[in-house]
Amino acid sequence: MGTVRATRLVKTFGPVVAVNDLSLEAKAGEFLTLLGPSGCGKTTTLRLIAGLEKPDRGEIHVGDRLVSSPGAGLFVPPEQRGMGMVFQSYAIWPHMTVFENVAFPLEELRRPRAEVRERVMTILATVGLGGMHARPAPMLSGGQQQRVALARALVSNPQVLLLDEPLSNLDARLREEMRFELRDMQARLGITSIFVTHDQAEAMTLSDRIIVMSGGRIEQEGSPEAVYQRPSTRFVMDFLGRANQLPARVEKRPDGWIAVVDGHGSELALGEGDWADKQEVLLAFRPEGVEACAAERDGAWIGVVRSSVYVGGRVEYVVDLGGFTVRATGPEDPRLPCDARAALRVSPRAVRVWPRDPEQTGTNGGPAR
Repeated sequence: MGTVRATRLVKTFGPVVAVNDLSLEAKAGEFLTLLGPSGCGKTTTLRLIAGLEKPDRGEIHVGDRLVSSPGAGLFVPPEQRGMGMVFQSYAIWPHMTVFENVAFPLEELRRPRAEVRERVMTILATVGLGGMHARPAPMLSGGQQQRVALARALVSNPQVLLLDEPLSNLDARLREEMRFELRDMQARLGITSIFVTHDQAEAMTLSDRIIVMSGGRIEQEGSPEAVYQRPSTRFVMDFLGRANQLPARVEKRPDGWIAVVDGHGSELALGEGDWADKQEVLLAFRPEGVEACAAERDGAWIGVVRSSVYVGGRVEYVVDLGGFTVRATGPEDPRLPCDARAALRVSPRAVRVWPRDPEQTGTNGGPAR
């Protein structure tokens, strides 16, 4: 019940490979997010699962049921897959009332009138629109229209809920509110949900698990914490949040491997790994993995503060590290002034080490532990 499994999906549009040998699974009751930039294949993947596109190759199962297999000549149409879908545009019919919009899927199924009314009123109460059933659709706010679209997708009790960037048309404040409302409702209903977005904050807030996509393939999948704190590729590191990247050189020392920042001499101890002496690498780390403080601390990197901004309980700094710019964080008091010398304490656990040349081998591409 409620699981979705896609195996080796391929979808092309002319010469463009939109989905390239992709496999994924959404577990029962899970909130799974497909995250990536425009053109990465996330929406096409969702449309393949929904049955709005036919794959060139691969299979899709919903629960134990095979719903799509070009090899077997099988394609179950969207309305028979037991799924509800919310589109980016909401697709609310302006000539209908709220009740009529939500009731439409049940009427297409020719459900009894009494059952339709009971289910529509129940789901409207669930999404916070109780008492608004008679209101004309054009008189709704953006947030209310989004709730109507959600109610219409849920009214037929689908096994799976598919959401294609449903919050992107809302203003910033309402979008943030709806993230929490959507997550709370999904958890209460226990419905398997697959959500598509390019917004990293949405993905982090909503998801049990995130699949990061690029070029029609999966770059990484895991919990929000895992993909943010432990990116497995340079693409994921760059796409999710901000990242400092410093060129460095690996050196063998008597007490272990050291990465030396080019042109500055700052050093970072590396753990065991498949390193090569004098290998050129990039040290990549988040701003929150670097603490900035007054330059009296031993064993720290020393730079000069170029700018700072207060961001609710902490200060974010831009520090000049001998020709390289590093973003760091520090306490709000004391706040370092512009042009002050700053000590940067870099947590080795926060650092990922990548080969300078993507084709270069001899590195584990992992944290500097």
